[in-house]
Amino acid sequence: MSAVWAHFKIRDDDSSKADCKLCSAKVSRGGKESTSFNTSNLIKHLKTHHSAEYTQFSQAKQATQQPTLTQVLQKREKMSRDNPRALKITEGIAYFIALDDQPLSAVENKGFRHLLGILEPRYEIPSRHHITTAMLPKVFHDVKKHVSGLLRDISTVSFTTDIWSSSVCPMSLLSLTVQWIDDNFTLRQATLQAKPFRGSHTSKAIADAFDGMLQTWCIPKTSVHVVLRDNAKNMIKGMNDAGLPSLPCAAHTLQLVVHEGLLSQRSVVDALAIGRKIVGHFKHSPLAYSCLEDIQLEIGQPAKRLQQDVQTRWNSTFYMIQSLIEQKRALGVFVSEHELPDNLTAHQWALLEKVVTVLGPFEELTRKVSSSEAMAADVIPAVTVLQRFLSRETDDDHGIKTMKGTLAAAVRRRFSDVEEQPLYSFATLLDPRYKNLFFSNTNTAANAKEMLMRELLRSSREEENHDLHEPPARKPRRDQASSSLDSIFDEIADEQAPVSLNRAQVGSTAQLETYLGETTIPREDKPLQYWAVNKVRFPTLAKMASRYLSAPCSSVDSERLFSSVSHIVNDDRNRITADHAEMILFIKKNLPLILPKST
Repeated sequence: MSAVWAHFKIRDDDSSKADCKLCSAKVSRGGKESTSFNTSNLIKHLKTHHSAEYTQFSQAKQATQQPTLTQVLQKREKMSRDNPRALKITEGIAYFIALDDQPLSAVENKGFRHLLGILEPRYEIPSRHHITTAMLPKVFHDVKKHVSGLLRDISTVSFTTDIWSSSVCPMSLLSLTVQWIDDNFTLRQATLQAKPFRGSHTSKAIADAFDGMLQTWCIPKTSVHVVLRDNAKNMIKGMNDAGLPSLPCAAHTLQLVVHEGLLSQRSVVDALAIGRKIVGHFKHSPLAYSCLEDIQLEIGQPAKRLQQDVQTRWNSTFYMIQSLIEQKRALGVFVSEHELPDNLTAHQWALLEKVVTVLGPFEELTRKVSSSEAMAADVIPAVTVLQRFLSRETDDDHGIKTMKGTLAAAVRRRFSDVEEQPLYSFATLLDPRYKNLFFSNTNTAANAKEMLMRELLRSSREEENHDLHEPPARKPRRDQASSSLDSIFDEIADEQAPVSLNRAQVGSTAQLETYLGETTIPREDKPLQYWAVNKVRFPTLAKMASRYLSAPCSSVDSERLFSSVSHIVNDDRNRITADHAEMILFIKKNLPLILPKST
């Protein structure tokens, strides 16, 4: 329809004429018969009486003119590979492959090619070879350049590392993830490498690999605050041989503690064995699961599946017990109508309920130390709270005293030296949520404070006097306890509440005394936000805090990294090389550092 009709309307009583919407004039459409109707008179009327509207009409007409033959042919021509739009689309395909764990062969898939043909017919989809040899290396180089820029002026970094071996091809990778605190006291994280790691995983091979990775990223060993690793002997010796400070993963250590406790009492082991048989029966019998789901719905319970535990993850055993207890009533109805390979007695049900109560704090702490924001500062308070929890005797201990005693002994043994480790004790002191309140006794707290003072004096000279007004100390919130451990945290903090000091800040010694003399912040608050606000008041302490609070307390970042690798190297992509797997993983993990937040 012509654009001129925006200003005219056909008359209802006479279709051979149109009314002008601007001046209500009646204008002939060119004749009485519909075959002779045209818009010439309408356009002429606009040109003569409404010049502004005629100009708009002329511009709209030009915009909707039929394209020339040359223009049509140009639209049908394929874009060259170096066309800016083609380069942008090819880059987007590389992003798509890396971020969404797509195989390199995705560019050969019929559905994908059909979709791109609809979106941009002129775009010529590159081959798999071009994506692999040209596009992914380019994106890898761009991302690596960005990450290198982020690390360029960082004086202290912390690492996590782990070794992963594929189950679908002969490939092993050694991970290196980095974590640091920037000038704004924001925690930053990146993945540096998942280095192909061939041959025997000896301590010398690990040390040599670390030397190579640090040289690749131009990171001096003096800048390495700590490396979080597992408890394997070859990894411990490898870090020592490389001359790097290291700490064990707190989550792995908790795994060993609970594993000891679960195996220490025969009655608990027997109850768990029966529980596994029950879960295994439903896991391998769709018919049994259907019957159980029908029962769940009949008795008004949500239809849930029972959790199967995994030997290498103790918390999966905790979740299995929880799922059995949740479905106790439904399982009772099922047993009355169907066969099970074994069944729990009333005593064993009560035993499992007590086990869940005792292991609940371990599960809570495992989740906390495995979070991306967990710090080495969280370890000493967690151990102190666990020991107090396990030392309390209750009426519910009957039947699990051996297990509870073994758990307490394992915590003491496996975490025996945490308060003597400067990496842990300094981080705890410099965490405004904990300070010196959560050490096992006043002597260890005093020793840690003295060591930190010596470190402060060694690392910096006395700073100039600051005539700064101190903001009033914040009063901690006392929210309702949200877990079984919250009350113990509050109890310990209240027992050792410090007396507030009001001393001028004249150097690192006075800064430490003033800082420790102030009330701790609530545990729900973020310690890095505290230091971002108070770095002017405590400049020397703030520098030390940016170093010691940069350390995570677990190597979970590397484990999550290898969860992503298992999506890249799988049965469908078991021929991918280790170098290409590392390149794709590096892009996947670090590309979000470049992309806009809304992407």
